[in-house]
Formats: sequence, structure tokens, C-alpha cells
Amino acid sequence: MNIKITGTGSYIPSVVQKNDNFLNHYFLNDDGSDFKNDNTVIIEKFKSITGISERRYVTEELTSSDIGFFAAQKAIADANIDPETLDYIIFAHNFGDIENGNIQSDMLPGLGARVKHLLRIKNPKCVAYDLLFGCPGWIEGVIQAQAFIKAGIAKRCLIIGSETLSRVVDKHDRDAMIFSDGAGACILEATEEDGGILAHETASYTFDEAYYLSFGKSNNQDLDPNTKYIKMDGRKIYEFALTHVPAAMKACLDQSGVDIKDVKKIFIHQANEKMDDAILKRFYRLFKTPIPEFIMPMSIGNLGNSSVATVPTLLDLVKHNKFENHSLNKGDVIIFASVGAGMHINAIVYKY
Repeated sequence: MNIKITGTGSYIPSVVQKNDNFLNHYFLNDDGSDFKNDNTVIIEKFKSITGISERRYVTEELTSSDIGFFAAQKAIADANIDPETLDYIIFAHNFGDIENGNIQSDMLPGLGARVKHLLRIKNPKCVAYDLLFGCPGWIEGVIQAQAFIKAGIAKRCLIIGSETLSRVVDKHDRDAMIFSDGAGACILEATEEDGGILAHETASYTFDEAYYLSFGKSNNQDLDPNTKYIKMDGRKIYEFALTHVPAAMKACLDQSGVDIKDVKKIFIHQANEKMDDAILKRFYRLFKTPIPEFIMPMSIGNLGNSSVATVPTLLDLVKHNKFENHSLNKGDVIIFASVGAGMHINAIVYKY
């Protein structure tokens, strides 16, 4: 028995937010002081570091569970399965449903239960729950699902990663330009076909690193300090990722028994173009091997960082030949890897 992804789906929001849309934003330093540079310079520097020129936001009437449902529908159709046969629905997110204009997160009921409701699944033995694990949440959901299948308590699972980060960013913080909205999903099931998950690796670094990403007050000191937004220490996250993610990827690949030269694609969480490029370089340096051309598709330039949704969305786009210069063929070995709030890291080696 092998455990494989048999279907994928994604939802890319329709609202395009270009960098120029931030030209009139009132950006402030962490302490509330003004920047010396105007927004043109701030945005140019931002683009050179992150690689982001635009990102996607959901329309006003949609929430994270809505777009997670859309991605789930596509994954179910792609796998050509009856949703009543699902044993688990695992919904990875970080902020629940936040309605437009509302500062409160809504997670009652959980988003997994909401998607099961929207899918109109009657089977009570289809267990739906939420997973909060930072940006690596979707990958961790896949790891959990394969454990259920290996243990014999499930045969087929739906794993969703969805987020509407546009609703939790501080408009006075430059980091607001990084984040975006989106959803991706997959069906994971037991199969007699060759391939599937070959190895996985997960670690949580919380002793000194737990609050590199956190919830904090606006940079605008005049706003209510009790209203919180995503805050991150970009420098520490960058250094953490470069130290730990390549090592985790190597440990996972070593465990799989696959030679580095046989890896065809690497799907890294789309956090920051400069950081992801550096992770890739350090990973290949560990093997003293040159980086192959077209090994790592990148969507952050036009989709931004949608947290748990970046990896499944990227997989879905490449799987369905919607990504220039990238495709997947039967038997290809691929690596999934992510880093995020916690600080958590994980990786999967997978044979397509």
C-alpha cells in the first residue's frame, strides 16, 4: 500500500492588489515614527527583497472557509471521488474566518466543520477538524493524514490550506505588502499505485524562537492598542529559515533514500523570494551539487504570501500545467518544505 495525492484544487482570489496600490499608504516604523524615505523608495526596496509585484485578495463577501470549500470542491472533482467516502477533513489555517470590516476571528464552529457542512457530507464518521501550525500547516496536515492511513483508521482524507491574511494585516506596517489570500487542497488516499510519500520531517523550535511571528498592535500609535495584527521579525525569520530549513530537507531526503540528482521539483512555502532562493542554494550546497534549472517554481511574485495556501496552490498550478516552464510527470520525485510561526519547519519527499 502506498499513500498518494490523487487530486488537487486551488482558489486564487480575483482582486489583484499591485504594489502601486500602496503608494498612498501611511507606513510607520515599529515605534510609530515616520520613515525617512517616501513610499516609492519603500516599495522599490520591498520588491527587490521579496520579489512581490502584486498579490491577491478575496472579495468582500468571502471568508477563509468559503475559499477553502472552493479549493476542496476542485480537489474532490480532480480525484473523481464521492465526498461521502472521506474519513477526515483537515483544515489548516491560522486566523479562522474574519468577515470584511470585522476585527474578530470566528472559529465556532471550526473551519473543517464548515467545509464539511458546505460539501453536504452526511457521514458522521467523516471527522472534520482544524490545524493551527503556522505556514507549514498544510504540509503538516498531509503528514497527519498519512499517519491516519498508515494506522488503518482512514483510507481517504481531504487536506485544505486556506487564509485571508488581508484581513489581519496592519496597513501602517510595510510587512502588510507581503501577505495575501488564497486556498489550496488535496485528496490523500491509500492506493496500490507506485509512489506517494517516501519520507517526512517536522520540528518545532520554541525555546527562543516562538514569537518571531506574533500578534501585536498597529505601528500607528493613535489606533486602539487592543486591536492586534500580524507582526514579524523578518531578519530573525530569515536567519532561522536559512539555518534550519535546508537541514530539515536534507534529513528528509536522506531518510527517503533518494539521490539529490533524482529530485525533479521543490515546492517551498512562498514566503519571500530572496529567502526561498537562499534556502535552495544552501540545500544544494549541503550535497555539493549544482542547482538544476527549473527545479523550484515560484508564485510569490504575483500571488504573494498566502501562508498555508502557498504550497498546495503551487502544486495544483504545476500539476495542471498552468505554470510556465514547470510540469510533473509520473515517477518524478518532489520535495515539499515550509517554515512559519511557532517556529515550525517541515518537509515531505514524495514520488509523483
